[in-house]
Amino acid sequence: MMNADVRPRLAVSSCLLGDPVRFNGGHSRDRFLTTELSEYVDWVRVCPEMEIGLGTPRETLRLERSPEGPRLVTRRGRADLTAPMRSLATARAATLDVDGYVFKAKSPSCGIHGIPLYAGDGVVDRRNRGLFAGAVIDAHPSLAVEDEGRLRDAALREAFVERIFAAARLRSLLAEPWRPRDLVDFHARHKMQVLAHAPEAYRALGRLVATAGTAPREPLARSYAGAFRAALARKATVGRNVNVLHHCLGMISERLDRARRADLVEVIESYQARQVALSVPVTLLRHHARGENAAYVYEQSYLSPYPDPLRLRNHVPC
Repeated sequence: MMNADVRPRLAVSSCLLGDPVRFNGGHSRDRFLTTELSEYVDWVRVCPEMEIGLGTPRETLRLERSPEGPRLVTRRGRADLTAPMRSLATARAATLDVDGYVFKAKSPSCGIHGIPLYAGDGVVDRRNRGLFAGAVIDAHPSLAVEDEGRLRDAALREAFVERIFAAARLRSLLAEPWRPRDLVDFHARHKMQVLAHAPEAYRALGRLVATAGTAPREPLARSYAGAFRAALARKATVGRNVNVLHHCLGMISERLDRARRADLVEVIESYQARQVALSVPVTLLRHHARGENAAYVYEQSYLSPYPDPLRLRNHVPC
């Protein structure tokens, strides 16, 4: 079985965990992060504005247009903080070893979507990232990133958490003196999960793993890790999930009687019709695979991509 003790390392804007580092001396504690996810992850707290020495309470910031690109400035005092923030972002990005990052929404430092860019008193663009967040994302394009606002969406939350746990399992594998068969085993357990996100990556990763006994280890690990993370970044659609569910059913079909096969087909069709959540066919499949001791199926990460108590597959797709 996969190591259930692997804990994602998750960078986070520290105000979201309740640290009083906001411009007004307060915080933006997020309930999901602090009461549900905290039990299963290790946090790496970051507040770039505090780290460049601003302190709290402090003057609010905004992004302003300039010929050299967006500048980060204080609203009243007009202090330009672009250079120290870029320097911090470069240093942080160079040493960042995490499986994902939750940024503070709407922050000119940490926001990842819709940050306004000013020219004088007017907004000229609302499609920007915060200065710090943008630099980190540019340096780590395959890193799973979200903000606390987007994590309120059930589908986005489920996708993000799935990615960070998959990344953590891969990091755990590659941190040890792994053998070719270890990579083969890891890939075998993640096949259905990859297939649900990116069928073309499923085939490409298979070709990479086939070279595990002959290819140089470090280049192989880098290539596999990059392709694996990129695959999980793709959206797992209803259609792709249905395909995977039928794949799994096909692997145990001969062990089931007609009534149990019909039950599985019925709940898969109900999910495809967007009448039930993905958790319904997944739970039934896992139950039957365990009951029939079909280890190849019930050990698939697809059926348990993160701890069950998080209950993230309980939303009915739109």
